[in-house]
Amino acid sequence: MDAPAEPLPPVIYTMENKPIVTCAGDQNLFTSIYPTLSQQLPREPMEWRRSYGRAPKMIHLESNFVQFKEELLPKEGNKALLTFPFLHIYWTECCDTEVYKATVKDDLTKWQNVLKAHSSVDWLIVVVENDAKKKNKTNILPRTSIVDKIRNDFCNKQSDRCVVLSDPLKDSSRTQESWNAFLTKLRTLLLMSFTKNLGKFEDDMRTLREKRTEPGWSFCEYFMVQEELAFVFEMLQQFEDALVQYDELDALFSQYVVNFGAGDGANWLTFFCQPVKSWNGLILRKPIDMEKRELIQRQEATLLDLRSYLFSRQCTLLLFLQRPWEVAQRALELLHNCVQELKLLEVSVPPGALDCWVFLSCLEVLQRIEGCCDRAQIDSNIAHTVGLWSYATEKLKSLGYLCGLVSEKGPNSEDLNRTVDLLAGLGAERPETANTAQSPYKKLKEALSSVEAFEKHYLDLSHATIEMYTSIGRIRSAKFVGKDLAEFYMRKKLPQKAEMYLQGALKNYLAEGWALPITHTRKQLAECQKHLGQIENYLQTSSLLASDRHLSEEERKYFCREILNFASQQPASPGHKIVLPMQSFAQLRDLHFTPSNAVVHVGGVLSVEITVCSQMPVAVHVEQIAINVHFSIEKNNYRKTAEWLTKHKTSNGIINFPVETSPFPESQNSLPALELYETFERSPSDNSLNTTGIICKNVHMLLRRQESSTSLETPSGVALEDGAHVLKCSSVTLEPGANTITFRTQAKEPGTYTLRQLCASLGPVWFVLPHIYPLVQYDVYSQEPQLHVEPLADSLLAGIPQKVKFTVTTGHYTVKNGDSLQLSNAEAMFILCHAENRAVISSNTREKASDASFRVQSSDKVTSISLPAAPAYHMIEFELEVLSLPSAPATGGESKMLGMTEPQRKHKDTQKAAHCMATTDHKVSIDCPWSIYSTVIALTFSVPFRTRHSLLSAGTRKYVQVCVQNLSELDFQLSDSKLVDTSGSTDLQLIPLNTTSQQHIYSKQLVFFVWELKWTREPPPSLHCQFSVGFSPASEERLSISLKPYTYEFQVENFFTLYNVKAEILPPVGTEHCKTGSLCSLEVSITRLSDLLEVDKDEALTESDEYFSTKLMYEVVDNSSNWAVCGKSSGVISMPVAAQATHRVHMEVMPLFAGYLPLPDVRLFKYLPHHSAHSSQLDADSWIENDSLSVDKQVDDQLDSSSLRSRASVHSATGSEHKGLPMPRLQALPPGQVFNSSTGTQILVIPSKDDHVLEVSVT
Repeated sequence: MDAPAEPLPPVIYTMENKPIVTCAGDQNLFTSIYPTLSQQLPREPMEWRRSYGRAPKMIHLESNFVQFKEELLPKEGNKALLTFPFLHIYWTECCDTEVYKATVKDDLTKWQNVLKAHSSVDWLIVVVENDAKKKNKTNILPRTSIVDKIRNDFCNKQSDRCVVLSDPLKDSSRTQESWNAFLTKLRTLLLMSFTKNLGKFEDDMRTLREKRTEPGWSFCEYFMVQEELAFVFEMLQQFEDALVQYDELDALFSQYVVNFGAGDGANWLTFFCQPVKSWNGLILRKPIDMEKRELIQRQEATLLDLRSYLFSRQCTLLLFLQRPWEVAQRALELLHNCVQELKLLEVSVPPGALDCWVFLSCLEVLQRIEGCCDRAQIDSNIAHTVGLWSYATEKLKSLGYLCGLVSEKGPNSEDLNRTVDLLAGLGAERPETANTAQSPYKKLKEALSSVEAFEKHYLDLSHATIEMYTSIGRIRSAKFVGKDLAEFYMRKKLPQKAEMYLQGALKNYLAEGWALPITHTRKQLAECQKHLGQIENYLQTSSLLASDRHLSEEERKYFCREILNFASQQPASPGHKIVLPMQSFAQLRDLHFTPSNAVVHVGGVLSVEITVCSQMPVAVHVEQIAINVHFSIEKNNYRKTAEWLTKHKTSNGIINFPVETSPFPESQNSLPALELYETFERSPSDNSLNTTGIICKNVHMLLRRQESSTSLETPSGVALEDGAHVLKCSSVTLEPGANTITFRTQAKEPGTYTLRQLCASLGPVWFVLPHIYPLVQYDVYSQEPQLHVEPLADSLLAGIPQKVKFTVTTGHYTVKNGDSLQLSNAEAMFILCHAENRAVISSNTREKASDASFRVQSSDKVTSISLPAAPAYHMIEFELEVLSLPSAPATGGESKMLGMTEPQRKHKDTQKAAHCMATTDHKVSIDCPWSIYSTVIALTFSVPFRTRHSLLSAGTRKYVQVCVQNLSELDFQLSDSKLVDTSGSTDLQLIPLNTTSQQHIYSKQLVFFVWELKWTREPPPSLHCQFSVGFSPASEERLSISLKPYTYEFQVENFFTLYNVKAEILPPVGTEHCKTGSLCSLEVSITRLSDLLEVDKDEALTESDEYFSTKLMYEVVDNSSNWAVCGKSSGVISMPVAAQATHRVHMEVMPLFAGYLPLPDVRLFKYLPHHSAHSSQLDADSWIENDSLSVDKQVDDQLDSSSLRSRASVHSATGSEHKGLPMPRLQALPPGQVFNSSTGTQILVIPSKDDHVLEVSVT
């Protein structure tokens, strides 16, 4: 029986189809149970597991329970799933055996036979237990006996197909348990039936789809089959699965259309190629458009009918899935695709019909979405719907143009007839929208009814679309709609309203670099400006269009003629200039200065050659081309010298300017590079390649909007400078492409001239390049005469001829014949005169003018150089040779002697000076003819040699050694070395030991000379010597002049030997050699070699009755740490001042290493007492033991550093203790007065036998 009436459907609804379940048996029993059953069945979800690995889903089951009739069972070949009974239930509450045998059993048998005849195996028998009937019949069998009989008679092996429902109308736990078991069984059987029957249906459907290549296959038939499956999924509330079925149908049909366009057409497609006769748009307010579905079923639908029905079903399911924004996205794709599919299938469509269909469809989709979303949702999702608004606006504009609603005179009769035909194709308004005031049908009909109505609707749509695009940041799209509005206003002869939209669109295109839209918009803007009478803006836009290579040649020439025509007219107000940017008219490519360094003196001629590339398509005669120049006086005068200007200017004189390759304010080169990547889409089933393409990953960087850019079409605001300095060139014809123009100017006032503007005038029209960049300047200078003297080499060497370069910069002075330079001669420097001297005269730009000879005359005090004649702003360059006398710098006494060990010097500046040449400065005063003042120059000469001397001793024999070191980079030839005593004593002889008279000395090399000293009487305390040696450069030829020898004077003092020191080490008694670790005896003997001399008379000398004596201090030091001195290592002795007087000292030492060891050093000092009155009361030995002697500064260079450190530390520590006490002093004996005869002596030390580690000292 039919179910009770359902509640009213919701606003969003579809077909009220539910799975059919037939009910046989006791209908009254089922009617009583139905309300509870219909409520309880969908309450609990069931997991539906499907085949082919599809994910399981939880579904709520509902059923349409109908009375069992044999007509409901499907016939053979019937594929309708909506009318297919998925389950058959037999209801009975029989509890009496007799009744069961009499009626129920027979009825069940008939029921099952009918099911078997139709191969239906999905059935269930429900036995309802009622306690009330049990009480009325006392002799009935137990319930289980009836159930068992039914199971035995009908269920056989399927005993679960018979269930018991106990007291279904009562409210008890037993009843609830019985209901739960029954409902679970019912849901399970329903799902099993769904799975089995849907699987079989899908297999049949798949088989049908695979036959699509056969000739008789029909898409419409297949469409109805797969839609049946979609209906079942929708019936089960599986809207996603239902949507998939429609999407598959959509993709299949689209593929066939694409194949048809490629020449591979199917026969059934001809049904959809019939002409379009109705264009009433999409119908989305009904869940199923039965009218169009029947057209598809009868294969009478057009392409628009099929697409409309298919999208309406997709829209319904998407709204069920609460995805309204996907509806808008799909709708926009559908509308664009339909337009293309109609073209591919070559369907005949009346003009404007497709525009009507698209317009109605856009508004239908938008109103359908508005019906299921609130205003807040719509406002926040404008990005999804604005495309439909824009498309509807575009189609309404097309309809207005087609029907003559935009023309200035309004529609004509032909336009009116076309409008009537279009409205007739819409048909009557659908009932569901008849009561809607703003239905798409009414809007379109009203918009096409009159010019005023069309303007109102079109402007409303356009402004709404622009506002939406702007609110979501899609400025480019908003400007595109605004451009359409501008075109509309231009057709309506309202250019003042159109200009705003055109300027906005052009600004956006310029900022983003869209070349073709820029060109198109400029053409529209030029027409608008011409109508508005904006002459300056129109000429500027025309110049841009005349140089635009995206236009045809004829169009470019037209806009160029517009400029030339205006330039040839007489201006309304004389003197009025129209200033336009030069960028579109011509471009400055490069600039070339002559002279190339862009520097010219006052009165000089400067040439400026520019290359201008004309952008015009025809030759243009320019009245004047001018360069405005800014003049400035440089504050720093040194910048005006020719030397500075020459060094700091470009050498080739060519300045290149950047080429404007695009008409955009921002160069395209500043945009990032395209990041393109391949993309592939493969089939999930067999991994075959479906689609491939290219995507740009940085499109957000390339297409970003830049609203801050300045449009070139706005009034330029270029200021024309009026300056006193202008470079002009009149009557120039600029051919298309590169043109060379030359300007010439004569320099008048010194300063810096900056090229500011480039101007080209055509009558009242001036094209101006407001700023020439990069900066272009030329300099005009006025220079004072100057004289510059510099050596040609890095350093001048004394003693040999050296070349010096003289440079006379004439400046504004003209050198005349007879002008000369007067040089005052220095004492030790000479200017060498030659028979012929040549000078080079050149301009300040280093361009050689001529050679000239000049004379040099020298006297005792003055050298005169006669200058050759030279014009102003030229240079005279010539070279002269100078010679400085060689002499070594003054030297002290013993401080320069090699005997003093120089590595012990502590001053770094002294060490550095040892490797540098000594220098001598010579100042020369020069009188110049152009000045009353003298010019003083200083020439620094370096002495190429460094000389040292030393005193050598061999007992009492004495030798003087002179070391000459070549510090220069040249090699020299030395000759005639001499050493003389300047005192002229005849008792002293200097005997040379040098064998060669000439000797070659290389750079950085040392050469030694030795003389032996011999005397007949007592030698003097000091010896004054002068060393001289002749020298000449080794690499040069014989010089024309004789060179002075190199001299070196020095003094030798205290060179006579007074003491001989001898040391000897003896092994222990009974042993032949010294051993490590054993004490050995050290014997030191000090012998006086002469009687009393003048040098002995000092405060250390004491006189007794028999002889004179002096106090000496000895010290034994081993710097190499080979020996350990045991006991006292130093002491004070009283030495008689008499020949051969000897003092011996004995001490013990211990060798620390094995091998041949050098003997320890023995040093002698003079022991000088203090002058205090208490000095005689102090014991000298106590001072030695305390080791706190005062040592003279000369001793610092001789004593061992370690011993001195120990002395200093003890002295500083005990200084407070001896405060006020007299301190003896030590004075080192000069090296010439002491001869150590044991120097270089070694002694063999053998290792001890019990040593495990053998250490050998090798020296």
